[in-house]
Amino acid sequence: MKLNRLVPMLPVRSMPASVEFYQKMLGFKVEQRNDDWGWAMLCFDECRLMVDQSINAHPEAPHQCTVYLYPDNVVEYHKQVRKNGLAVPELAITFYGLTEFRISDPDGNRLWIGQGWHEGVVPRRAKLERRCKAREKSDPRRGT
Repeated sequence: MKLNRLVPMLPVRSMPASVEFYQKMLGFKVEQRNDDWGWAMLCFDECRLMVDQSINAHPEAPHQCTVYLYPDNVVEYHKQVRKNGLAVPELAITFYGLTEFRISDPDGNRLWIGQGWHEGVVPRRAKLERRCKAREKSDPRRGT
């Protein structure tokens, strides 16, 4: 048996408002939409995300979740999201080594957007360590 994919479905108060946010601010496209149901499937390249009003039928119940997005270039994506008009925090390097920024959608769902150094973003600490090692190789006296 094989699991082929996982698609998160976020609870939202207004599917049209959520679709607008994910399209205009984050660059998603609508793959499918059913206004009668209050549901939409959004896509960004190979990634899928569903937004659904019906699972918010009991708004007093907690429904927040966190979705982690992995763009192939978090620095460029961060710039694009800012250019789209969304106020986003500066990129930060986490204790677990990813360069990321965190935002909330209009319904309070958390979106953590990041990329690891092994995926093309090199944290400042790793850059510094490489420079030090390069100096040690060029001048053996520095290594002692």
